[in-house]
Amino acid sequence: MSKQTANKKNNISKSARKKKPCPSNFTVNVFDWASAFVAALSLVVLVMTFCVRVVNIDGGSMMPTLQDKNKTLVTGLNYEPKVGDIVVISHGVSLNKMIVKRVIAVGGQTVDIDFKTGEVTVDGVVLDEPYINGKTLRQDDVAFPLEVAEGTVFVLGDNRPISHDSRASEVGLIETQNIVGKVRCRLFPFDKFGTIE
Repeated sequence: MSKQTANKKNNISKSARKKKPCPSNFTVNVFDWASAFVAALSLVVLVMTFCVRVVNIDGGSMMPTLQDKNKTLVTGLNYEPKVGDIVVISHGVSLNKMIVKRVIAVGGQTVDIDFKTGEVTVDGVVLDEPYINGKTLRQDDVAFPLEVAEGTVFVLGDNRPISHDSRASEVGLIETQNIVGKVRCRLFPFDKFGTIE
């Protein structure tokens, strides 16, 4: 191949390379912003699904601790339920809605309720329950004493006269996999903003 032919080919390939349209700075910037936005949105969705949720309280079963229409912040990542925790339960079996209750006993413990005095005992120890609204006098269809199966928890609402909870077989023992997370604080109303015990 002659030098002249080689130079012609090189010139053609150079001009072909020059003619390729390159994206403008504006297009590159828009693409970068869109990518960052999608990544941030995905992260927010993951956090809101697995780590933190805002849950509305529906009904009065947790009064006086939580009132109807309160908005609460719930965390669930790596959460292990403990006695005394207020939890959000995704109880799809028969209630078809999330419920909020207090954990009274965990797997391996035994719960007993004296429906004459309203005393709740766990492993033979009477619970001190300053948070309740009314004694535990209402009995449903669950028999006591009750041993809580491993991998489940026994829950009661703080408003004992009206709460629909583990005293009824319709709610029963709650599998830990159905616990969305622990209620950490009240977000609304603003005048009652703060942590929940």
